[in-house]
Amino acid sequence: MLHVVHHADYMAPPPERGSFKFDKYQLVMILLRESGAAMTEHAPPPMPRDWLAAVHDPNYVDSVLAASVPREKERRIGFPVTPHIAQRVQHTNGGTWRAAHLAFQHGFAANSAGGSHHSLHDTGAGYCVFNDLAVAANRLLAEGDARRILIVDLDVHQGDGTASLTAGREAIFTFSMHAEKNFPVRKARSDLDLPLPDGTDDDGYLSALSQHLPRLIESHRPDLILYQAGVDPHAQDKLGRLALTDGGLERRDRFVIREARSRGIPVASAMGGGYGADQRVVAQRHANAMLSMADENTRWPAPQQVQARR
Repeated sequence: MLHVVHHADYMAPPPERGSFKFDKYQLVMILLRESGAAMTEHAPPPMPRDWLAAVHDPNYVDSVLAASVPREKERRIGFPVTPHIAQRVQHTNGGTWRAAHLAFQHGFAANSAGGSHHSLHDTGAGYCVFNDLAVAANRLLAEGDARRILIVDLDVHQGDGTASLTAGREAIFTFSMHAEKNFPVRKARSDLDLPLPDGTDDDGYLSALSQHLPRLIESHRPDLILYQAGVDPHAQDKLGRLALTDGGLERRDRFVIREARSRGIPVASAMGGGYGADQRVVAQRHANAMLSMADENTRWPAPQQVQARR
């Protein structure tokens, strides 16, 4: 059973400026529904302003919610922040938090958006407005839902915003495995960064991941893994520099779920990056990722409620 968080606000009209396309968020859900797989859809609540402002600069949060972000910050984001975008990012942030609570119950749940790992303290960047990974992690810890969280970021781009927003937080460990020469040019420092050379293929990628992820899980012993499951390491991705195949992405995602769930640790995924001229092809990669992770999760018993670990 796939438990997926989705909201109509995840879609947005084509922006007046910038090249980002929101089509894939609707297409992913169409493909999931057409797959015939067992699935339950869950609506996310909007993330309250105070939880966003607990991680981001309150003045920046207010400018987003009022759709009055300065033009220079909109350029860093990559599209204008309209009233619809303001509603959208509240729901995508609420979606990752909701997926985490569903993961506590079912072992795995997916947000059909999110993974906005480039958002910084006082600005967005790289198509990211608010950092749902950092916001959700902070709220889960503050409300006592978890004591330790591991953020596993396997997007092709480094999770610079997540690293900077959670720096010094012993309860949050950030792991980013990404293309060394890709965006951002100036990297932040995650708790563990694993930069990969251009053209890394399935075997090289899985070898690197298998050397590090099990050790991180064992040493950090998280109550939850937040997984940025971007599909842009694919060889045909427009903004990627790696060379994974469809099969390689599936091996990656199943490995993450298996390593976590075999230790009784729930996983909540956020969709992350994936880019190409044919949005349906990109959406299919995202849908395949969620379906393969949900299938792998069925091999393991549901986790104990983390509430008991407070």
